Amino acid sequence: MSVHPSLKTKGAVSEKRNVLKRFERVDKLKKEGRFKDGDKAWGLPKTKPEA
Repeated sequence: MSVHPSLKTKGAVSEKRNVLKRFERVDKLKKEGRFKDGDKAWGLPKTKPEA
């Protein structure tokens, strides 16, 4: 069975994601100085992706 042409991707995500994965949020918070090593990675504050 083949995949419908509207569902195929062109290799990479072409649209900007509006949600970060947990490790991306931790990295961003570390850069901003809002997360220290040893802090819990649950209940992180909201962050916006870089433009």
